[in-house]
Amino acid sequence: MTLDETTRYLHDHIPLTRHLGAVVEAYDRTSVRLAAPLAPNLNHRSTAFGGSLSALAILAGWTLLHLALRERGIEARLVIQRSEVDFDEPVGGDFTATASLPGYADWERFLATLARRRKARVRVRGAIHSQSGVGGTYEGVYVAARLDGAPAA
Repeated sequence: MTLDETTRYLHDHIPLTRHLGAVVEAYDRTSVRLAAPLAPNLNHRSTAFGGSLSALAILAGWTLLHLALRERGIEARLVIQRSEVDFDEPVGGDFTATASLPGYADWERFLATLARRRKARVRVRGAIHSQSGVGGTYEGVYVAARLDGAPAA
């Protein structure tokens, strides 16, 4: 799946992504970077609205897991279970959200649990950036439930 195809998938299946102006800029099998323009995400102080920053960060984690599982031939329903964003600096321009897979041992444990129990959770971390630097950091816990066969327990 190309970056453009992934962006179209997000726009078709998660309509909010269209409103945010979200675009998948990079994916390297261990991390993803999504971008959004400031204009549709402004708050009353002419900086990025915190909800938009949070939404793009959650979306980056979800997109990363969606692509990583798809590459392994695993069909799963992915949902966010817990999300935490620390807003370090106001974001006064276009912005990106990055997300990275956990370390090798945690990722392999997640995949093994998903194979065995058909449901597993994984922690993803990332950051929000703009031209002025890091606008915040992100941590999310996602739950995956396999779709290929019997329902997850």
